[in-house]
Amino acid sequence: MISVDEALGIVLDVSRRLPPVTVPIHDALGKVLAQDIRAPDPLPPYPASVKDGYAVIASDGPGEYPIITESRAGNDGLGVIVTPGTVAYVTTGGPIPDGADAVVQVEDTELVESSSSEQKRVRILVKTNKGVDIRPVGCDISKDAVVLKAEELLGAAEIGLLATVGVLTVKVYPTPTIAVLSTGDELVEPTTESLSRGKIRDSNRAMILAAAIQQKCKVIDLGIAHDDEDEIRAILEKALSPDNDIDILLTSGGVSMGDRDFVKPLLQKKGIMHFDKINMKPGKPLTFAEITTEKTKKVVAFGLPGNPVSCLVCFNLFVIPSIRKLSGWKNPHLPRVQAYLKQSIKTDPVRKEFCRAIIKWENNAGFGFPGFVAEVTGHQMSSRLLSMKSANALLEFPPSGKIVPSGSLVSATLISDINGFVLRKELISSNVDSVIQSTGDTSACYKVAILTVSDTVASGAGPDRSGPRAVSVVSSSSEKLGGATVAATAVVPDEIEKIREILQRWSDVDKMDLILTLGGTGFTPRDVTPEATKGVIEKETPGLLYVMMQESLKVTQFAMLSRAAAGIRGSTLIINMPGNPNAVGECMEALLPALKHALKQIKGDKREKHPRHVPHAQADPKDVWESSYQAAHNDDKEEPPASLHGCGCK
Repeated sequence: MISVDEALGIVLDVSRRLPPVTVPIHDALGKVLAQDIRAPDPLPPYPASVKDGYAVIASDGPGEYPIITESRAGNDGLGVIVTPGTVAYVTTGGPIPDGADAVVQVEDTELVESSSSEQKRVRILVKTNKGVDIRPVGCDISKDAVVLKAEELLGAAEIGLLATVGVLTVKVYPTPTIAVLSTGDELVEPTTESLSRGKIRDSNRAMILAAAIQQKCKVIDLGIAHDDEDEIRAILEKALSPDNDIDILLTSGGVSMGDRDFVKPLLQKKGIMHFDKINMKPGKPLTFAEITTEKTKKVVAFGLPGNPVSCLVCFNLFVIPSIRKLSGWKNPHLPRVQAYLKQSIKTDPVRKEFCRAIIKWENNAGFGFPGFVAEVTGHQMSSRLLSMKSANALLEFPPSGKIVPSGSLVSATLISDINGFVLRKELISSNVDSVIQSTGDTSACYKVAILTVSDTVASGAGPDRSGPRAVSVVSSSSEKLGGATVAATAVVPDEIEKIREILQRWSDVDKMDLILTLGGTGFTPRDVTPEATKGVIEKETPGLLYVMMQESLKVTQFAMLSRAAAGIRGSTLIINMPGNPNAVGECMEALLPALKHALKQIKGDKREKHPRHVPHAQADPKDVWESSYQAAHNDDKEEPPASLHGCGCK
């Protein structure tokens, strides 16, 4: 068996982007652009009014003026020029007549009463400045500007932009055509009639066809095949013929170890078998192959398990990323979030398990703070399709055989929308890509925030392994840290501004006592965490970095390549940690003896003194040992070993 990550990597390597096609813009919704789109002319193409009001010459100032013309949206102002001592009425979006250089909104004017035969006049009540309430030519979109880039997904706003710049047809990557086949002697078409013994209604085909349509794919229904090798072979050959021109073949059933499971051997004969078992639950017998048709076209084939839940879980985890890769998506992975378990879960001892769950945003998620909460959908048997009902996430549990307690933070892959999720300003910082989850007790002595810096995790392309490890280390070391608890976690990409912004907010607004950043301290071009940190700290703390370096060098010589930074901003200590989960634990263990002392000093506790330093050459051996012992154990009252009390050692 291969791992889930390895299997997904193979699927994405084999799933190559389809050739682009040109379609009308009303058929482009949900597709990925295959070209840059430039504006052929500026927007607005003329100086336009921001408000209903009067186009004036700003230097004229307040006073009473004749209205010489009207300029409304849709006309050109009739070619009349506004001269000193005159004004023109304009509507929102209307062209600014020549000569005018500002607009005064209607609310700051009064019409002057006059007879119908007299020229209309208006009283301007305020002074304005040149350019006020005028949109200059090209202020929204300049001529030749790139308004949409290749590889962007086209939503409603993007379709509107295409229409704005006059693009009526556009080059996009098409969504694949998918053929779906169910296999099994026990299967019958869905019917209201009672089932005879040994028969079940075919749910997989209807389910997978619907799931494929939901991904905006064209589908071909291949029906049901009995567990007969010749019958299945004939259906597959017809499906793979040039007439159908399919891109993905999906079968369900016939991929296990039974003597009548013919799908796996047939796929192996027709193409390259990449894998036929995955170390996961449910979905272990998933089979994946690549088939070359008569026209040398490549078709990716998935032999999905027959159990309904296994079938749909595998569709979400592997088929959807393949569909997205074929459709030109830049990031074909499903998004991931961290969520708190609502109930305890016993993990499988051997296989990675994906539990179906309903994820919701709650104001009292972790320790009374807002966050995502995950509630498992009952019994998780792979035959129980009810466990997929309403599920919007798959919770990921590595194999251990242990119980994951309720309240634990777990990784969740989203398979549909999260109902009731509302972004709150206090939980997400502008330009920060990931939701900041408050996780701790604010009444604790010290509040700790943990920031994972990773393009991969922020984009949803991979799980956050370092963050949960750091949370675990801090939680287990709470007493050694003087009552510390994790009060917030977040994930951001490797971008200086985004890292700096959250560090400043956690320090200045949320008043965190300790911030641990994870990752981004190496030599690659995207490793910028130290630069972001140095941009916010006010005092450097090189001793902490020295201790971490010493500890890490015991494990690997490459530790010397770390560029980590550490320092103090206000009353907050910020430390750059490695991105490796094991290294996080090692570095924290090395720092623990001094961190409590450091946090007290930063808070201005004058009673927290360094241990008295006596030169070793002048000190009694017992005094030297006791001094270093107490320094290492902080406030511990344990006595030194008896062998050092009056033992006569020299």
